[in-house]
Amino acid sequence: MTSTARQAVLEVAGLSVDYLSRSGTVRAVDGVSFTLHRGEILGLAGESGSGKTSLITALLRLQRPPAVTSAGRVTLHRDGDQPVDLLRLTERQLRGLRWTRLSIVMQSAMDALNPVKRLGAQFVDVLRTHDRSLSRSAAASRAAEILQLAGIPGDRLTAYPHEMSGGMRQRALIALALACDPDVVVMDEPTTAVDVVMQRSILSKVLDLQSRLGFAVIFVTHDLSLLLELADRVAIMYAGRLVEVGPTAELYRDPKHPYTRALRDSFPPLRAPLTELHGLPGSAPDLRRPAVGCRFAPRCPRAHDACRELEPQPITIGATEVSCLLHSGAEE
Repeated sequence: MTSTARQAVLEVAGLSVDYLSRSGTVRAVDGVSFTLHRGEILGLAGESGSGKTSLITALLRLQRPPAVTSAGRVTLHRDGDQPVDLLRLTERQLRGLRWTRLSIVMQSAMDALNPVKRLGAQFVDVLRTHDRSLSRSAAASRAAEILQLAGIPGDRLTAYPHEMSGGMRQRALIALALACDPDVVVMDEPTTAVDVVMQRSILSKVLDLQSRLGFAVIFVTHDLSLLLELADRVAIMYAGRLVEVGPTAELYRDPKHPYTRALRDSFPPLRAPLTELHGLPGSAPDLRRPAVGCRFAPRCPRAHDACRELEPQPITIGATEVSCLLHSGAEE
């Protein structure tokens, strides 16, 4: 899981996403900034409604109205080529980067795969679209090869999605995302629809493939415990903002933000004395009317007067970046 190189492959700076409606504008992603390094697995965690999916669809330019990217830059660094801002590219330019540089694994494989086309035909379509010199037989051979890497027999290329198990479909979708050897793969809760045993199998396969092929991963989930085993670094999102980003081990051992601590403490350890678990009271704020100050303050057990008046700014503590007034001296 350790990143072998600290070279940036994707830099996100001040990214904001708005949802437009007649009743007003909702800012679902608010000034998000982070860097993804080559060969790194970055986990993105937060409860439902925190803005995770809005963020990743904006990164890949997959959002649909009424969502619009209102600010920011998403810079893709390419070996031997000049960096490009994905938000400034035309649709035609983007098509040249999708699958070959950037790809995505959706939540539900049954929804993402074409139900009336055999698996092999879907792989061949992707491969030949991005490499016109590839013959159908060569594309089929490449498809069988990448399927086998994902733990699926090559003869399953003739199967329809409904003829495969849920876990096999999900692994096939991961293989499809890797077919054109991308630099960055975004995985949007890829294990949500499978059982715990298959979840473990899929995660093991993701780690194996990432180690072999060297692609960087943004892994999105609401399950922080899952990321503690998988990711090199974890970014915690709350109400449209990143509140903490840091190395996985440090985030588990000493979370700096109260929300991160609440997420960590929401699942029991396998080996520990009997303790009472406490839920997090309240609910995420209404982003149509965001509160002044820290958005987590109404639910935070350590909130003080400054938290309800001042908006916390990111500060760096060791290898962790956290947005919390508890570490800024504002409470003094």
